[in-house]
Amino acid sequence: MTKKDLRIIFMGTPEFAVETLRALVEADYNVVAVVTQPDKPVGRHHETLQPSAVKQYAMSKRLPVLQPEKMKDPVFVEELRSYEADLQIVVAFRMLPEIVWNMPRYGTFNVHAALLPQYRGAAPINWAVINGEKQTGVTTFFLDHDIDTGRIIMQEPFEINDDYNVEDVYNGLMKLGAEIALKTTDRIIEGNGHVPSLPQDEMIATGDVLHHAPKIFKETCRIVWNMPAKNIYDFVRGLSPCPGAWTNIISADGKDTVLKIYKTSKTGMKSTSPCGTVLMEKGCMYVCTADELLKIDILQLSGKKRMNASDFCNGRKELRIKS
Repeated sequence: MTKKDLRIIFMGTPEFAVETLRALVEADYNVVAVVTQPDKPVGRHHETLQPSAVKQYAMSKRLPVLQPEKMKDPVFVEELRSYEADLQIVVAFRMLPEIVWNMPRYGTFNVHAALLPQYRGAAPINWAVINGEKQTGVTTFFLDHDIDTGRIIMQEPFEINDDYNVEDVYNGLMKLGAEIALKTTDRIIEGNGHVPSLPQDEMIATGDVLHHAPKIFKETCRIVWNMPAKNIYDFVRGLSPCPGAWTNIISADGKDTVLKIYKTSKTGMKSTSPCGTVLMEKGCMYVCTADELLKIDILQLSGKKRMNASDFCNGRKELRIKS
C-alpha cells in the first residue's frame, strides 16, 4: 500500500486541526474529503457566516467539504460512505456516532492533546497547565464507543516549562500532533491497515490518579485567592490568553468590576494579610494568597484593553477584591 492507495477523510474544525490537515496535504497523502462544523453566525446580529479554520484551508486546496448539522443524518452518512474512505483522521472535532467512526475498513483514529488515559475530555491543554504538570503530550488512538477511551496507537511527550501558558503549550502540541498523525498513518500503510495498539486500562498503574479535562465555563475561571500562590500562578497561565482567569474588584468609589488576569509572578515574599488583600507599592500590584504575595503582571478591566499592571496602578490608591 502507498500514500495514494489509502483514501483518507479528515475531520476537524479549529486552527489546531489545520496543522495536521496541512501536513497530510503537503506530504501528498490522499485526502479525499474534509468534514467540519457548519459555518458559525458572527457579528452583532449574526448576519455573517464564518467558516471554520479547517474549511478555509480545505477550500484553498480544493478539497470537498462536508458540514453536517447532525452526524447521524442519513443524507450525510450516505455522502460520507460514497467517498469509500479506508481511514478517517479526527483532530479537535465532535463526538462521532458508531455509524461514522466504524465506517472505514481501517477505522478512525483521533489525535488527542494529552497523554491518555490522563486528561480525557474537551480541554486537556488547559487542565494540564492548571494542574501544574511538567509534561503532557499527544496521543493517537482508535475511536470506540466511549469518548477518549480507545486503543492507543502512539504517544509523543511534550515538556511544559514553568513559564508556559496555554498558548505556548497549544502551539507546541499543534505541531507535535501533526507529526504523530503522519507517523501513525505511515504505520497503518506499512501494516496494510493493521497496526499494533494498546488498551488504555493496561497503561494505568496501580495507585495512579486519573485527571480529567472537562469543558471550561466562565465560573470555572474565577480565581480562588485562599489557595497557595503556586496554584493560582498555574491557574492563571492555564487560562491565558483564553478564556482568561478573573476576579471581582471593588474600587475606592465602590464600583464592582470584573478584572481578568493574564500573567502573574511568584515573589517568595510571605503573605501577612488576609487572602485576596490587594497591595500596590511603587507601581507594582500584589495580591495576598495562602502563603505568599503573588505579583500581578498583565490584566484587563471589563470593557478596557489589556495592560501592564504597572499602568493600571497609576493613580489608584485603594482597591479590594470582592470575596
